[in-house]
Amino acid sequence: MGRIDDRLADLSITLTDPPAPAGAYVPAIVDGDHVLTSGQLPLVDGALPTTGHVGAEVDPEVAKDLARTCAINAIAAIRSVIGDLDRIEQVVKVVGFVSSAPDFTGQPGVINGASELLGEVFGAAGEHARSAVGVAALPLGAPVEVEVTVRVRS
Repeated sequence: MGRIDDRLADLSITLTDPPAPAGAYVPAIVDGDHVLTSGQLPLVDGALPTTGHVGAEVDPEVAKDLARTCAINAIAAIRSVIGDLDRIEQVVKVVGFVSSAPDFTGQPGVINGASELLGEVFGAAGEHARSAVGVAALPLGAPVEVEVTVRVRS
């Protein structure tokens, strides 16, 4: 086990295989010294724990926890293409989408769930640029979706 695997264990996080794609794409792809994930939904055992719009059917704190799950799924997707998570030098960019009620403006707080998890796992290397975007709807009725780009060592 590597340093990042030890950190995941300390946080009681067990990575599984990345969730199966819901369309014609792969969970992650290597492009030179970067890995880009597809948008990761908060799937747990192949299912969404909840659906709906944040600020209406879904409480923002619940959505923040779901964003954390998205980040865990993104780490699993990255591991599926590079193997050793210790190869990650830097989390470069996080893009988070929040299925939002029309008057909900707390998207940054929701996506903090993903950003905070990446910081807990990768330390200073988990600091990243980010976008948090409100959208009308997400695939399968998911409240949140997160994609992650990391830089890796050869």
